[in-house]
Order: sequence, then C-alpha cells, then structure tokens
Amino acid sequence: MSADPAAEAGGASLLIACALGIERFALRGAGLGAAAGAVTVLRTGMGPQSAERAVTRALTGRPGEPGEPGEPGGRPTAVIATGFCAGLAPGMHPGDLVVADETRDPAGRTVCTGTRILADALSHPLPGGPRRAVHIGPVVGSDHVVRGAERAALHSTGAIAVDMESAATLRTAVGHGVRPVAAVRVVVDAPQHELVRIGTLRGGISAFRVLRTVLPAFFHWHRSSLLPGGELDGHATPPDHPGRDVSL
Repeated sequence: MSADPAAEAGGASLLIACALGIERFALRGAGLGAAAGAVTVLRTGMGPQSAERAVTRALTGRPGEPGEPGEPGGRPTAVIATGFCAGLAPGMHPGDLVVADETRDPAGRTVCTGTRILADALSHPLPGGPRRAVHIGPVVGSDHVVRGAERAALHSTGAIAVDMESAATLRTAVGHGVRPVAAVRVVVDAPQHELVRIGTLRGGISAFRVLRTVLPAFFHWHRSSLLPGGELDGHATPPDHPGRDVSL
C-alpha cells in the first residue's frame, strides 16, 4: 500500500503561474518533492491579458477564451498564482506572505481553494529560512502599478494586496473547468515601504528570499487537493477570515 494517500487518490498536475523571470528563477526547484503529479512553473508575462493567454494555452494547448476543459479524463490541473505583490494594509513589510481567500478584478471574483491549509503550511518556518508572516484576505487585480492614494482606495474595499496577474490567472483557470485554485504572493512593497525597482533595494531582496521557500507549502496543498472528501476536493471553500494574520 502506498505511503502517500494522495498517490492512491490518483495523481494530478500542478501549474504554478508567475509573471516575471526573477519569480520563476526563485521557483526553479519546482520539480522536486511534489510527489503528486507533474509540476510546471509557467512564466506568463506581465499583465492580466498575458496571464489569460498563457494559462489558456497551458491548460488547453491553444490560445483564446475560456471554454471546454483541456484535461479530459482524470483529475484537472490545480493552479496557483504566485510571485510578488504590493501590500495594501498598514503594518505590512517586504517579505510578508499574502494568501488570497478570493481574487477580484473588474471581470469578477474567484473564490480560492483550501486557504486554511495553505496558510497554515506557509506559517511554519523552514530550517534556516527567513521568518514568514502570513496575511489572509482578498487580492485585487490591476492592469498597472498601484501607488499612493490608489493603494489606499483599494484597501478601503477590503483588499489586502494588489498584483497584475492573480485574478486573471485564477478566473481563466476555473473558466476551463472546476479545479483547485489558489494565489500566494510575497509583499515586495507596502504603504510605508514603496519599492522603486525589484532587486535593487532591501525589500526586493527580502521578497525574493521568501519566494524561494514557498514550494513545500504548495506541494502540501496540492497533495491535499487529491484527498476525497477533504477541504479541497476540487472545490473552492468560502472565505471566512478576510484580513486575518497568521504570523509567527
């Protein structure tokens, strides 16, 4: 008998989508330790339209609008959107983690799957790794870099972080069929810590180091999504803790 319950449930693929080359570089070990199906790290390019095209192509083998699922038979591919983000809440710092309970953009709202499992896994420190403060709440999508007054306006809607690709990635993924979806972002700048250019300031370096540590939590979430009757089981769970922190 297999020691891995997820293996008995049947393997499924995991698609980890990020926008930037530096984000993909931080995730370069994604082929190791998944133990629950093939893992692909997809660089989508920046912006919601690039994310939509890249995710559609990855799930269906063709560009275009969401339509029929591209994975006939077996379990659908689970999708995680990840990379850097701008924090919206006062008190956030570069290197903090954001786990979305939902993503929002002008096209709609996507409820994320297994938020508690993912946040709990990310809140545990890795040996020798950096401290990882975890914030849970809505992540909003934008088609441009958000600063100053616009950042405060988005926070007033209840959102705790903003990026350009997560909402489009998850909306496109569920448009191709029911599947586990999640978004995990690392704060690269925050209201009191605005970053001019990734990689040149301390905030960018901190965020990069934290992004390098997230894969074990992603794989745990993915394995959990294969367990029948569990919290994931291929369906999203309703958000029940907007703005909650799970900090060490």
